[in-house]
Amino acid sequence: MDIRAGIIVIALFAVIGAFLAIRAGILNYQAARKISFYSLRKRYNRNSIYLFLFALFLFYFAYWLPTRGEPLVYQVFPPSPTASLTATITLSPTITETPTLTLTPSVSDTPTLTPTPFLPLAIEALFAGPVTPNPNAVFTAIQFSTEFDGVNPVNPRTSFELPIETMYGGFDYNNTLPGVQWSALWYRNRELVCYETEPWRTEWGTGGIGGYTECSNPVGGWVAGQYEVVIFMGYDWKTVGRFVVLDNLATGTPTFTVTP
Repeated sequence: MDIRAGIIVIALFAVIGAFLAIRAGILNYQAARKISFYSLRKRYNRNSIYLFLFALFLFYFAYWLPTRGEPLVYQVFPPSPTASLTATITLSPTITETPTLTLTPSVSDTPTLTPTPFLPLAIEALFAGPVTPNPNAVFTAIQFSTEFDGVNPVNPRTSFELPIETMYGGFDYNNTLPGVQWSALWYRNRELVCYETEPWRTEWGTGGIGGYTECSNPVGGWVAGQYEVVIFMGYDWKTVGRFVVLDNLATGTPTFTVTP
């Protein structure tokens, strides 16, 4: 329970205590009317007044605590900062060419991070299964390749050259629930160009290797750009992968080496 919730609970208890004090005051006053002795009746009436005053104090305390008291509590117990998501930066290959030939790609090969992955409404409308996943479901980082051997992407990397026919994104998974809707969204320069969404198949099980998503016909075809693939279980995003597609840099027969 955080500080805010604790203050609200204390304020609610103060209101309940105020009502109990009022009830006790009323009962005490009614009992005083039945007492014949003046001094004893006066004591009961005085106690009733004290109970009503105590109830007024509790009502004021319940109002003061969340409005004025909470800032004072934060001065004594400063709230802890919330950790932010740190993007994993992939290596950017540098190209060294021989003979002397300067090639300028039309797209930078440094991926950019989508701030907050979310499901578009058009994708949610296609859901056919339940959307409450196992909160312990985990996915490994997505590896990309233009070839897939049925278990793993072949020679995965983060930078590709045109032309491309099909791109595969492979991953491993654990603690998944069959039947829960899962989705893979493919973005190019932050625009949705390809997707797949369906219930998690029973034959895939609750954990294993060889999970993958593929895209063959993105909107506008395969063109140079920065691509990002986001995987969701229900409405919860689980993993993000990025790769870059560059124009075909081969002009003549240059020789080049890739140095990560």
